[in-house]
Amino acid sequence: MRGGLSQEGPPFYVCRPESMNALAQDLRPAAHSRPRLLLDLLASMRFSISLLTIICIASVIGTVLKQGEPLPNYVNQFGPFWAELFRALRLNAVYSAWWFLLILAFLVVSTSLCIARNAPKILVDLKAYKENIREQSLLAFHHRAEADLIGTPGAEAQRIGQALSKGGWKVKLQQRGTGWMVAAKAGSVNKIGYLAAHSAIVLVCLGGLLDGDLIVRAQMLWGGKTPYAGGGMLADVPAQHRLPSTNPTFRGNLLVAEGTQSSTALLNQSDGIVLQDLPFAIELKKFVVEHYSTGMPKLFASDIVIHDRETGEKIPARVEVNHPARHRGIEIYQSSFDDGGSSVKLQAVPLDGSGKSFEVDGVIGGSTELARGKTDGAEKMTLEYTSLRVMNVENLTGGSTAVDPRKVDLRSSIDARLGAANKVGGPKTLRNVGPSITYKLRDAAGQAREFHNYMLPVDLGEGVPVFLLGLRDTPTEAFRYLRLPSDESGGLDGFLRLRAALNDPKMREEAVQRYAREATDPAKPQLTEQLAVSTSRALAMFAGAEGGGGKPAGGLQAVSAFLETNVPEAERPRAGEVLVRILNGALFHLAQLSREQAGAKPMARDERSQAFMTQAVLALSDVYAYPVPMAFELKDFKQVQASVFQVTRSPGHYIVYLGCALLILGVFAMLYVRERRLWVWLSPADPGSQARMALSSNRKMLDVDREFQKLREALLGEKR
Repeated sequence: MRGGLSQEGPPFYVCRPESMNALAQDLRPAAHSRPRLLLDLLASMRFSISLLTIICIASVIGTVLKQGEPLPNYVNQFGPFWAELFRALRLNAVYSAWWFLLILAFLVVSTSLCIARNAPKILVDLKAYKENIREQSLLAFHHRAEADLIGTPGAEAQRIGQALSKGGWKVKLQQRGTGWMVAAKAGSVNKIGYLAAHSAIVLVCLGGLLDGDLIVRAQMLWGGKTPYAGGGMLADVPAQHRLPSTNPTFRGNLLVAEGTQSSTALLNQSDGIVLQDLPFAIELKKFVVEHYSTGMPKLFASDIVIHDRETGEKIPARVEVNHPARHRGIEIYQSSFDDGGSSVKLQAVPLDGSGKSFEVDGVIGGSTELARGKTDGAEKMTLEYTSLRVMNVENLTGGSTAVDPRKVDLRSSIDARLGAANKVGGPKTLRNVGPSITYKLRDAAGQAREFHNYMLPVDLGEGVPVFLLGLRDTPTEAFRYLRLPSDESGGLDGFLRLRAALNDPKMREEAVQRYAREATDPAKPQLTEQLAVSTSRALAMFAGAEGGGGKPAGGLQAVSAFLETNVPEAERPRAGEVLVRILNGALFHLAQLSREQAGAKPMARDERSQAFMTQAVLALSDVYAYPVPMAFELKDFKQVQASVFQVTRSPGHYIVYLGCALLILGVFAMLYVRERRLWVWLSPADPGSQARMALSSNRKMLDVDREFQKLREALLGEKR
């Protein structure tokens, strides 16, 4: 033992402090090697694969998560926390996010460095035949063979070289003293495939960067351009929000109404828009839409005139879906269509039956302020005209979907009556149900509800056509429809008269007396009086005259609440059936009374009248759930169509096409082309010469074994 250490272990040396410092200096990487390490990292395959993995994950997110949606849509779907996180990480616009573009740029740099590092070696290897390989090295190959030949080494070398050349090999002969080396190679395109595939990645990424937001963002960063978030006319937008017509790449949208022209496209940004001036103006002469026999559209097209600013030339063209027009390197695509400012006339329909109707004129995209007097004393509201649809193809399957009014279980039936306009079972039957208007009513606090009303009554197979009045509280919801039955003249007068009569206590009492006298024996006045009392209370309950105190306002909801409170559960079905039958009878007499006062003929007791009353009872009940006292009915309109064009200048797509072609060629070359090298050493022997052959391939496959066997038979005359 020495120094407390076992002599069996390795020797232990004690270094002085200055020696340790010198050793640390020697082991520390030199300063100039750090850039080299960074360069090696960028050019490494692991770094490129990591970038590709991140791009793939980002692409999956961009595919699953809807891109470019307004922030409230993400809040409604995912909640405030995730919506803000998506916005902070730009996951709602993945392909234009700064980090995504940065990753693409790094991938271009990494792949380019990889090509630059390996391309010289590959090019040198393509030219080399490796004829200087030593004779003894041929013995180390898996595929090798030896044979005695009758000719001299020189003659046999010429023979073997010619045979290989005819077989598609590139051959080089080398004489070494008295011996000859035959070096041949085939399938060198395999290495070209490596360069082509990597170059394709660079080209595709470059094309994506050129056609993305990179150029636009660069102009905004260094050119002093900022997004515009205000309103007003496009001509009044200042220059700092506009990009010049010489912009090399952009992708924007352009809306042009019939009979007008525009030369400014809109480029959407996360915090506003940027205006892109075009070197020409697009005038929309006519928007064409063709339909199938079912009413479904089959063709959208725009007949346009391109007004060239520089030459003043007017170029007519037709733009269809997947058939764009081109001018000055800019492609014009048919993206969609919209309203171009159609004029509409709406008539207010007071659902309380008060008869306080009025008409308003407006333009789609505009608004009208409603005075307090017109809204029945309510707060001032704004009527916003959202959209006009001249054709509405709905699934209207035959068969009645009416709810039996004797069933007062509102919870199980309200969805069927206030749901989608085409909520029916069975096979689909598509039919155009005519024009519709969509509008919003916005209160003084800025809160708005959206409404969608059809112009014409729709036959849903319920015995009588109904007017569909749709509403929803938020854009993410589907429309729920209130169904009002049409009278014999195809209007709403019959229903509105019944609604007004229901709100009149005197008319209710008269209808009750008529029903009680009709339903009882005149010889039993006491029974008539009792039925009148019960009917009066039921009708008042249905009319909402006994509401308050947390009770439902009226309709079948109030009847159902009364039964649940005052009738034992076992007796409710029977009591409900009797009570609703009483309501139906009283409401029928109330409808007849309203027609008498209006000077109309009494309703006949037929199926049409029964269907009308069935739908009227349901509508009178559902109208209490309608959030506003009136609806607006479309009376007249003058449609003006508009086309939405997508205008693009995308020089990068040619680069992408070239990259795709190179990628296909490169992958094909690497997967289906095998690189092989063959050496045959010929040395003198007595008699003739001795041959030693070896074959190498970049892949171990059964084809290599078969090819080597054929070469040995053809060149050396050996069979195994």
